[in-house]
Amino acid sequence: MAGAGITGERITRTAAELADEIGFDKLTVSAVARRLGVKDPSLYAHIENARELKVRVALLALEEMADRAAAALAGRSGKDALVAFADAYRDYAKEYPGRYAAARFELDPQTAAGSAGPRHSEMMRAILRGYELPEPDQTDAVRFLGGAFHGYVSLEMAGGFRHTPREADASWAWTLDTLDLALRSRSRKPA
Repeated sequence: MAGAGITGERITRTAAELADEIGFDKLTVSAVARRLGVKDPSLYAHIENARELKVRVALLALEEMADRAAAALAGRSGKDALVAFADAYRDYAKEYPGRYAAARFELDPQTAAGSAGPRHSEMMRAILRGYELPEPDQTDAVRFLGGAFHGYVSLEMAGGFRHTPREADASWAWTLDTLDLALRSRSRKPA
């Protein structure tokens, strides 16, 4: 029986792997069904529609990224924590480009609240405690860091740095040094 062994988890994992190969934007129920060797209707016993499929991949990606970032942060503080957190995101994006794109998929508020998304924000806030930023600077800094990390990684993944004389890794290090400097300049800690 072709549909035997099909579970929601297997569908999600297969969809995530496929997204990494073909791109999250090209992920369809039909493509996942073909990969699993079944007809589309076999999947609809486990998922409602294509949006749910994409949401499942997004939730998986958020969870995986949060786990990696948490492991990278263990025992670190200050700039070391900032760099470890940023590197975990960048490395994840390089290893799993489709899943990384999925992590940016818009979730409804209830799903987002129950996802690993809030863990990402909590980890960033933990990093920022080392810089002693008051509110609303801390909220602004979470957005600033998220935008800087995602912007850099997105440009790099799109090939935006291929034809420049400086290596992307050197520019990444410069970016992280500059982010640390910016955060320290806003800190309440005495210099």
